[in-house]
Amino acid sequence: MTAMILDIDGTLVDTNYQHALAWYRAFRAQGIVLPIWRLHRHIGMGGDQFVAALTDEAIERELGDRIREREGHFYSQMIGEVEPMNGASELLRALHDHGHTVVLASSAKPDEIEHYLGLLDAHELANAWTSAGDVKATKPQPDLVTAALERVDPPPADAVMIGDSPWDVLAARRAGVQTLAVMTGGFSREELSQAGAVEVYESLTELKDALEETILSGEPSRS
Repeated sequence: MTAMILDIDGTLVDTNYQHALAWYRAFRAQGIVLPIWRLHRHIGMGGDQFVAALTDEAIERELGDRIREREGHFYSQMIGEVEPMNGASELLRALHDHGHTVVLASSAKPDEIEHYLGLLDAHELANAWTSAGDVKATKPQPDLVTAALERVDPPPADAVMIGDSPWDVLAARRAGVQTLAVMTGGFSREELSQAGAVEVYESLTELKDALEETILSGEPSRS
């Protein structure tokens, strides 16, 4: 049995650009104007590390919590526009039907997770899921992947991550888990491969159609 750990934001639901815009507005509300392309390059990194990564430790100490609070406020105004990625529910169904344990890994707020589960019809397809309260340090630290693995009982013989950002790949690597990456979050094939993804697919549908050819089959991988 393989535990499939799936990132939600940017992988299963199309949220990366809404989050980038919400961060832009949150920083701007504190008088800090950052180009949105720079914000996007860090989407997938946890909010507890996001502010310092884009500014410095002084701004993190002085304004970090306020910026994060404002990002949540601005994102909540856009969450109604979020849609599932094409093929997301079908991929979850395929993994479920293949007998894998499916764990959705996210450090989002519980109410956001419930919203996404509804969009994906995932309550019956996912064995478990995580939320913000389950981790102390977010991606690229391994805590989220480790927390997802701890939700699997009995412990799995193997685990594979599915994610869309280099931060997903790095977090999984630090937890000793390989990653199948998809390009749904706006990161290139080269970026995902360089981060350590063993296979990279353009879409969830392409990944679903190739499940028998992935590392899940025990055959040599491709990227």
